[in-house]
Amino acid sequence: MDQVSSDENLMLDYSRGDADAFEVLYHRHKGPLYRFILRQSGPRYADELFQDIWLRVISSRTSYKIKSTFKTWLYHIARNRIIDNYRRQNIRPLENHAETLSTIRDTDRVQPENQLEARHQHERLMQAIAELPNEQREVFLLKEEAGLALNEIADITGVTYEAAKSRLRYAMKKLRQRLEFNHE
Repeated sequence: MDQVSSDENLMLDYSRGDADAFEVLYHRHKGPLYRFILRQSGPRYADELFQDIWLRVISSRTSYKIKSTFKTWLYHIARNRIIDNYRRQNIRPLENHAETLSTIRDTDRVQPENQLEARHQHERLMQAIAELPNEQREVFLLKEEAGLALNEIADITGVTYEAAKSRLRYAMKKLRQRLEFNHE
């Protein structure tokens, strides 16, 4: 299999029975997708939602059509499953910030002498992200975790390009203000 196959071609290959294509897709997207789910729903629901989203991908393989990028399609499924979970559990997004923050840890390696400061900075960032309004947090995470373009984010969230851009701008402004305030 070609190492640089597009996600869309891999999904089409998978729909024709190529299980290796699914493996490549899974490994490309599992980390960012899981972090997006975790930061949107918290640790209590993240594993279940993660599995459910991939099961949706598997069950949709025969009906998959390229209408947008695979990544957009995947995160659209993720967003819908997260919203369904909110409704089913009768919860608000990230009701328990403390539980989420204690679970989320950055996977990057930090020099030992800088670990404490890096951990504090990371915790401040996670707290600031968790405190964003849901619409802003969602757009921010789709941009930063999933690496999606604003037009893809607009498509996934069902808003205009300008609304997605505005939400991202406000999220960034609030995060900067919050982190500058906490740093002083």
